[in-house]
Amino acid sequence: MDRTHLLNKLWQYQHQYGFISDEAVSEISNKLNVSNIEIESVISFYHFFHKKPTGKHTIYLNNNIISELKGFSTVKTTIEKETGCTFNEQGNEEFSLFETSCIGLNDQEPAALINFQPFTDLTPNKVKLIIQKIRNGENVKDFASKTKSKIRYTPEEDKTVIFRPYEMGKSILKGLKYTPQEIIDKISKSKLLGLGGAFFPVGYKWQSCKNNEDDAKYIICNADEGEPGTFKDRAIFQHLPGLVIEGMILAGYATGAKEGIIYLRAEYQFFKEELENLIQQFHTANLLGKNIKDINGFDFDIRIQLGAGSYVCGAASALIESMEGRRGEPPVRMWSATKHGFKHKPTIVNNVETLAFASRIIELGEDYFLNLGTEESPGTKLISISGDVAKPGIYEIEFGTTIRELLSIEMSQATAPYFVQVSGPSGECVNNTEFDRRICKEDILCGGSFMVFNRNRDILQILRNFMEFFKEESCGVCTPCRAGNYILTEKIKKIQRGLCAQEDIDEMKQWGKIIKLTSRCGLGKSSANTVTTAVDKFKDYFNVKIAPANFDKTVEFDMEDAIHEFDSIIKDTQL
Repeated sequence: MDRTHLLNKLWQYQHQYGFISDEAVSEISNKLNVSNIEIESVISFYHFFHKKPTGKHTIYLNNNIISELKGFSTVKTTIEKETGCTFNEQGNEEFSLFETSCIGLNDQEPAALINFQPFTDLTPNKVKLIIQKIRNGENVKDFASKTKSKIRYTPEEDKTVIFRPYEMGKSILKGLKYTPQEIIDKISKSKLLGLGGAFFPVGYKWQSCKNNEDDAKYIICNADEGEPGTFKDRAIFQHLPGLVIEGMILAGYATGAKEGIIYLRAEYQFFKEELENLIQQFHTANLLGKNIKDINGFDFDIRIQLGAGSYVCGAASALIESMEGRRGEPPVRMWSATKHGFKHKPTIVNNVETLAFASRIIELGEDYFLNLGTEESPGTKLISISGDVAKPGIYEIEFGTTIRELLSIEMSQATAPYFVQVSGPSGECVNNTEFDRRICKEDILCGGSFMVFNRNRDILQILRNFMEFFKEESCGVCTPCRAGNYILTEKIKKIQRGLCAQEDIDEMKQWGKIIKLTSRCGLGKSSANTVTTAVDKFKDYFNVKIAPANFDKTVEFDMEDAIHEFDSIIKDTQL
């Protein structure tokens, strides 16, 4: 047993005992021949591993901006009152409470995970009922929420790619009519781009892996969907998981890989068992394992690797570090993963949506795909929409669709949209003068998330939530990212207090450039995107917030303002 089993061993103790003791660390150290200190450093890196005992029931309450605007505060207060515990502090034998970032349930906020079972659309009354059932000894798994997101929109039947009828094994049987090189040629011809946010040509990546001869190759499905506001990958897994598995099998066939690994974010482990059962069904149907469909030498298998809570592991290099039993910190890379990836072997890392589309392209043909969308962005795209819309959920749209169409009464039915966040906090904010922009490579690409905010929402509250997220999730390796996101957060707080001058706005832009230029990974480089563009796109809003040049920024201590939050909490608990 080698170091690549470290995360699994840590989860074994975490699930069994509620924490990872010093004795457990020593035992794992002996089994894997990894030092205690290294194991301790891995434990401290991930959000869901604990070194101190936790209660029988752990509650992780999502604190992202959509949750915040949908009632997070009152839900949090009610949970604390009903359990007798305080968030992020030592709990009791029954409960431990933690705040956490996006758990992939933005269309059903406020949401929480209780022993990693989902509970959605929470209200104070729902919380009281849930806690009462727990105290009565009921198993949370028996009354957890049904979390399948609604598929709100698909194109006409002859233009739908993903959410059309699915037949198990159909794309594999179609693919086996072609040689491995012909499979790659079809993916290349389709112009399929990676749909996790990087938009790298998929055919080029597969070809590169195929060209690198080695005794072992790997296909990794990146299911670490951690960008706040994004839940499309979860929707694929809950509606059409077979598409992802078939995409991995086809990638294995095309490149010569024998092993596939689904790196599943810890927040999604509530459907891990269903995925494992489906993998077994593929084995039974001779679509996985040895000599698939009686083709001698066509061997491919899939296993699931559970993550442990780290946003930065959404980056391919950090994900590989995590799978190899290290902290999920993006390394300085000399080679691409297709040459030296997992275990230093040629590796393909594609996200869930990308693999699902690859499967459909082989099933339907590349020409079907090329006849949709735009010249540079053929096909369709899945978008997760949440916020101030009447119909939150999943939308499969043709590339080239405008933002205005997505917000229209025919689709998401947005209410007075004003500030729209495209591709999550690391993406791009747009104002209402940009709603005719098209979602495609030629204009504005979208990784998969739309968060819609109306005119009644406070932009500073949105930006502060985003920056608190990045401050918390920065792996800390790059000083500009670690320190810069903290400084930007403090600048936003300063604006909220009415103490901001033009020089503060200028410094925010400067820090944004520094972070973008000097951070090691793509996630760090993009962390300041929204803050630095919002000050220009919403100038009227920020001009009101900036103090005049002659304003005396030496302000006396305001006792009433200082105790305002405390008073609001007291009032909430008395309701």
